Amino acid sequence: MEKYGLIGRTLKHSYSKEIHNLLGDYPYDLYELEPEEVGEFVKSKKLKAFNVTIPYKKDVMPYLDEIDESARLIGAVNTVVNENGKLVGYNTDFKGMIYMLSRAKIDVKDKKVMILGTGGTSFTAQAVALHLGAKEIVVVSRSGKVNYDNYLVHADAQVVINTTPVGMYPNNYEKPIDLGDFKNLTGVADAIYNPDTTMFTCQAERLGVNYTNGLPMLVAQAKFAFEKFFSKTVPDSVIEGGLNKIWKDTLNVVLIGMPGSGKSTIGKALASALGYEFIDTDDKIVEKTGMDIPTIFATKGEGYFRKIESEVLKEVGVLTRKVIATGGGVVKDKNNYFALKQNGKIFWIFRDLNALATDGRPLSKDMETVKKLYEERKNLYNAFKHFKIENNGSVDLAVKGVLDLL
Repeated sequence: MEKYGLIGRTLKHSYSKEIHNLLGDYPYDLYELEPEEVGEFVKSKKLKAFNVTIPYKKDVMPYLDEIDESARLIGAVNTVVNENGKLVGYNTDFKGMIYMLSRAKIDVKDKKVMILGTGGTSFTAQAVALHLGAKEIVVVSRSGKVNYDNYLVHADAQVVINTTPVGMYPNNYEKPIDLGDFKNLTGVADAIYNPDTTMFTCQAERLGVNYTNGLPMLVAQAKFAFEKFFSKTVPDSVIEGGLNKIWKDTLNVVLIGMPGSGKSTIGKALASALGYEFIDTDDKIVEKTGMDIPTIFATKGEGYFRKIESEVLKEVGVLTRKVIATGGGVVKDKNNYFALKQNGKIFWIFRDLNALATDGRPLSKDMETVKKLYEERKNLYNAFKHFKIENNGSVDLAVKGVLDLL
């Protein structure tokens, strides 16, 4: 049976196998190669066709018999097909990136575009920006004329595209540049897709500009690669179907809300319905400290508790396919927003204040305190959440509300 796959150096983060399994029934596997192994692997022709990712999109080119004109102009290949014994290179990232930008309503026509990075995906971004009519293209590299020490000379850029791996799992808490000085910004694109939200796109969201991660590009280019693999055309609608399936199969469901609002009960029911693992961050804190929550507050204080809570959130936030129930005060630290959002959809579980449970709650022992806490936190819950779910009826009704929104 003919085999297909993806070559790259580090592929633990990759969703390519899952995406190609959605496109058709053919063997598609991941092949992690060291630089010295690339040439022999390509020349062996052990695969009928394969995709290429970081850092080998340029490296494979000398080993190919033919290179499609558009891939040659871009200077990078991400798809190789054995066509009657000849290895032919293509670049399906080009059309994939156009799809990604269009989907996010990021318009580069007549705009100044800054591209971070100089690898194969950077070449694709430059070609796309030129094709779409960018007014000016600035490339930032580590050692070039425009670099990470002087890039703010071009802080008038209107669109910024990150093609570097900075911020990719497991280094989720990094970002290539600070967008805060870009006052004319209208769009931000990040080629990274794991985590779902990077620190880079999280900042773009906070700045109120259109943004996208790299998953739409990944799924779109896979569809275009599939067409090259099998010499057939499939509708673009499969891209959205693939996106929805990947998101459903990888994202976390995060529950925030007042103490006693039912987060744990709803979370366990949701985890059962979705086939996900359930995580209660308070349980993780107890496990980490060896103390129950009231004892932590009584002996160590709230500041210590919040510090441990943030550490736990960083640990669980990088995971996928989890239902995560958080403590009521998780929203007090704005840095927790990224920890929860990076791979999650955040649901505010709201329950009438007079129905909230108060037993064993260090910070909400009586109704007067509950009302005060709610006034302090309601705007924070609203700022953190993607969706708000009422929990004043049955658990099943609340669970249905979450599932419907997912």
